[in-house]
Amino acid sequence: MRTRRKQPDVPAPDSPWNEIVPGLWMGGHEFAGRAGERERVVVHAEFDLVLTLLRLPEHGPDEGVEHHVWPIPDGPLDGTQLAGVMRLAQTACEGLEGRRRVLVRCFHGYNRSGLVVAHSLVRRGRSPDEAIRLIRSRRSPWALHNQLFVDYLRAGLATARLLEELAEEVPE
Repeated sequence: MRTRRKQPDVPAPDSPWNEIVPGLWMGGHEFAGRAGERERVVVHAEFDLVLTLLRLPEHGPDEGVEHHVWPIPDGPLDGTQLAGVMRLAQTACEGLEGRRRVLVRCFHGYNRSGLVVAHSLVRRGRSPDEAIRLIRSRRSPWALHNQLFVDYLRAGLATARLLEELAEEVPE
């Protein structure tokens, strides 16, 4: 399964992670360091809960940190993948309710993590467009530049999941 597309025109973020709302952080596996060079991001014990959508070796978190991994592509998702995104968003919300520091991460911390964070914000009462605007203002204007993920959010992930599962059942 391909989990990351090469997008040379998409800049690396300026920081390893950013706080979107109190306790909920969004980040990636690399960022543009002070000298402009890409630096890898390793999570140690800065967070109580780490949700990973693209796992790279030796990027943490430290042992003892609760870590959930659900690799998905930065592209069309099937019903099972959408269900996993919804479960991760629920886990993020539960972590926030328990006053835990939660990091959701993917490669750059733009699309896949943005989908989970935005769905978490929607579960907590924001509209999809409010969630998208907040993420872009706090993480990067490049966050959620995958229009398909924006469409999933606007339709509602449960609806998108149902439609994807129905499409999978239709014989060609």
